[in-house]
Amino acid sequence: MKIDRRSFLGLGLGAAAGIALSPVGVKLTDDSSIWTQNWPWTPVPEDGKITYDRSVCNLCPGACGISVRKINGRPVKIEGLDDHPINHGGACLHGISGLQYLYDPARIKTPLKKTGNKFEKISWDEAISLVAQKLGEIRESGAPESLGLITGADNGSMARLFDRFMGAFGSPNTYTMPSLESNLAQTAAALHSADRRLGFDLDHSDFILSFGAGIIEGWGSPVACIQANASRRERKAKLVQIDYRLSNTANAADKIIAVNPGTEADLALGLCAVLLAKNKISTNTLSGDVSKLPFAAMLEKAYTPDKVAAITGVNAADIDALAMAFIKAKAPVAVPGKGRGDAGSLREFAAVQALNALAGRLNKAGGAFVMCPADYLSFPENVVDATAEKGAGKAKLAGSVNELADKLETDGGLSALFIYNANPCYALNAPEKIKAAMDNVGFKVSFSSFMDETALKSDVILPASIFLERLEDVVSGAGLAKTVVGLCRPMVNPVFDTKHPGDALILLARAMGAGMAQSFAWESYDACLEQVTGKIWDTLSGDGYVVINDKPPVGTPRTDFTFLVSAPKAAASNGEGEYTLVPVDKMRLAGGAMASSPFAVKTVPDMVLSGKYSVVEINPATAGVLKDGDIAVLKTAMGRAKVKIGFNEGILPGVIGMPRGLGHAFNNPYVAGKGANVNDLIGPVIEPGSGLDAAFGIKASLSKA
Repeated sequence: MKIDRRSFLGLGLGAAAGIALSPVGVKLTDDSSIWTQNWPWTPVPEDGKITYDRSVCNLCPGACGISVRKINGRPVKIEGLDDHPINHGGACLHGISGLQYLYDPARIKTPLKKTGNKFEKISWDEAISLVAQKLGEIRESGAPESLGLITGADNGSMARLFDRFMGAFGSPNTYTMPSLESNLAQTAAALHSADRRLGFDLDHSDFILSFGAGIIEGWGSPVACIQANASRRERKAKLVQIDYRLSNTANAADKIIAVNPGTEADLALGLCAVLLAKNKISTNTLSGDVSKLPFAAMLEKAYTPDKVAAITGVNAADIDALAMAFIKAKAPVAVPGKGRGDAGSLREFAAVQALNALAGRLNKAGGAFVMCPADYLSFPENVVDATAEKGAGKAKLAGSVNELADKLETDGGLSALFIYNANPCYALNAPEKIKAAMDNVGFKVSFSSFMDETALKSDVILPASIFLERLEDVVSGAGLAKTVVGLCRPMVNPVFDTKHPGDALILLARAMGAGMAQSFAWESYDACLEQVTGKIWDTLSGDGYVVINDKPPVGTPRTDFTFLVSAPKAAASNGEGEYTLVPVDKMRLAGGAMASSPFAVKTVPDMVLSGKYSVVEINPATAGVLKDGDIAVLKTAMGRAKVKIGFNEGILPGVIGMPRGLGHAFNNPYVAGKGANVNDLIGPVIEPGSGLDAAFGIKASLSKA
């Protein structure tokens, strides 16, 4: 049967019913289903007194409230917290299996020092002394700016503490891993203001136009998004999914628009052009007469429906109809960020936000909110000496973590590097390139809880207690249209010889002496948190969360469209081959700093992971001589991997979809050695100006193994 674009669009909802995945309902997962698996490293709980404690999960940006069931004081089960304003009792598969991380075989049980190619156990005193000595030598050399930091997030007290340490030390070289939140922050800075973030009110929208966002596959705050989608029928709200494959979100949508991978920005700008041509744009953008701006001239010249159709593969009439359906809805919102939203170009994010602005959907119920960051932390003034002031005043080595990798690989520039809550040697495209760049850093310190790919490259590991063992504030973000600060509480004393990373920083600063010690004068991180959250601490510690703001911001923000006039278009897929390989996010696989738990991996279906092979999706119409179930060699300009072929008529012909979150290479037999890391096969395409990796895929070939 010939499967062309029209056939893809006509598949409807039933075609993918067998592959729909949703988060595991906590009521369907009792204690025995978790604890009776053959996990020899997980102790079995005894009978005893049952109690419940409230906390917050920080395994992903979702910031869900959780209820931890204990027997004789020992945690045995995690559920969603019923009265929490983000997840309302819901919990995802990763959250409910969070207890497995306590005893995970890959956990780092004590501080470690690398000697040659092996790690040896050392005490905390030895570890702190060693790191402090190395840092002291860097400051004495007069080059404090040669200390770098790669972190996973830039909000909350821990991000501020690391920033404080870097400032007191004297380095501007702090870098955050790409994420939906950081991409949205860059979008707000490009179009609105540098001190704003974006949220999307999916709960009250009657027309959600998703540009590939995996609304039910881990985008944003996963449980909150899944609940918003579940209430659509009741609210009579529509979901239109723009995608190149019949994802689970597309499967749940009212309509699917098939688009060539990487052309989402062009389609968004094409929709903007239709609204402009038909005089359907909002007059309240605070940008003057939009029709007289260079942005409008660009739309009229380069983004007519016919031109956009040629780029995206979407019929010109469908582009026109989609734009009119969007503007005629009472509360429409356009949502950017393919998959989980942690990849993509700034041009793509900005184009989608421009559509919201032209449609008058900023700061309106059911629309896109331009929000102020959560301002609840009050740190004392940092102590900065002359050495720190000089170093911090120097220019950063690079604008983004991707650009930093390029810089380190070619020119070096860092004498030492801290890595916290990040695994760049796995999560970024071309991990081998990242590892080579790290080899050019003289001294690397990891604050990891697990012996992951990046920790393996480090010289010293200061093992962090996991979220069930520590106190910490957790700030909502990731596109949520409300701001909630939750309190992660220790449910158990540290199982191994680990510390809160905040306590490790305080010990390091004390060991450095002078101004560094003065800037970190707290007895402990817990004392620090109570002080810096003083104005909300009573409520935070009492209720477990504080709602900072859950109302739409007042007023229409100014939108500056200048960036989009000069924004470079995403580069075409590099390499050679008849296919385009794209990564695919799956709800049951974590793809960032935290690897999936053994329990989560055990639930991954055979159509995603079959034995040791990743299963790649391919339309049978373009599979050539390959058959469903064949073992094949997938080759790109970056490398090759053996994979298993999985026929799927719900993916565009010529596109190969490969699951993200597999192919880990560290000591955990339940997680590592399963499938291949798709990032190994995709080369970065750095977007000028933003520093984002705009690679939407890569040319690839397939041959039978």
